[in-house]
Amino acid sequence: MIYHMCPAEAWEAAVATGAYTGTEQDRRDGFLHFSSAAQIVESARRHRAGQTGLVLLMVDADRLGERLRWEASRGGDLFPHHYGTLKPEDVARIDPLPLDGGGLHIFPPLT
Repeated sequence: MIYHMCPAEAWEAAVATGAYTGTEQDRRDGFLHFSSAAQIVESARRHRAGQTGLVLLMVDADRLGERLRWEASRGGDLFPHHYGTLKPEDVARIDPLPLDGGGLHIFPPLT
């Protein structure tokens, strides 16, 4: 499983239209930024700390096929990058990402 964070309203719009094209950063970079279970908490801390109204999308990486590439990023770690739009039916689970008292996100159990 791989994970992507986005504003809840962006995901709701994607469900209504049948396609998610990512956040502004995703569109600028040309791919959807995903993380593994081992990477997502640090990604949230670095890039989304203090942001409210986010949801966590959980996706079976196998469903994305050739559109998913594991590419070197932070510290040489391989991160999953999805090239193309994400279909709502590709998402296995959606969870809210509330904040704790320190502005960090509280994650559900990750698989």
